[in-house]
Amino acid sequence: MVITLFRHGLTEGNKRKQYMGWNDSPLTAEAISKLSSYQLKPDNYDFFVSSDLHRCLHTMKLLFPAIVPETVTELREMQFGVFQGKTYEQLQGDRSYQNWLNDPVVYSPPNGESFTEFANRIDKGWERVCHFVMEKNVTRPLIVTHGGVIKYLLSRFAPEEREFWDWSIVHGNGYELLFDLEQLRRGDRCISLREVPLTEKANG
Repeated sequence: MVITLFRHGLTEGNKRKQYMGWNDSPLTAEAISKLSSYQLKPDNYDFFVSSDLHRCLHTMKLLFPAIVPETVTELREMQFGVFQGKTYEQLQGDRSYQNWLNDPVVYSPPNGESFTEFANRIDKGWERVCHFVMEKNVTRPLIVTHGGVIKYLLSRFAPEEREFWDWSIVHGNGYELLFDLEQLRRGDRCISLREVPLTEKANG
């Protein structure tokens, strides 16, 4: 059982260093070119899942033009509330923002999700995917989602125990988690983790 987690390509909002959250933003021209050049084969996967936000759906379309993925809203990025669409420079004088930066587990963005709410939502999305995997005998699912979602899932399931904040997830990159079925059922950590090998087309 190999589950692939793939982060969407860089967006214009990401480029401006905005907190995107549930806001959306188009992929950059560079990201579109880069994703279009990857030689990922749809036959290497047997189930395709995406966050319902456009930046993930567009990434999936660029990687696999003929695929229509299952959308799972629970695999959206964290809801950053009033911080969404803003940058550090715009927020640095805000007391609620500084509190959140200093302790993001205790404090939440105003009108946004707490870390616990975010984690519980991702757990539900993961359970939905795992249920389908077991029901349909899927062995090679691919999930296009967000940096925060992947960081949380790696903090739970990577072989090496590392905190959420210690993971750095690159836009337009993927990570393969190898499980045996019983490990997946029990919610154990995976056997191995590696980055997806991304080979660009010769004319890419």
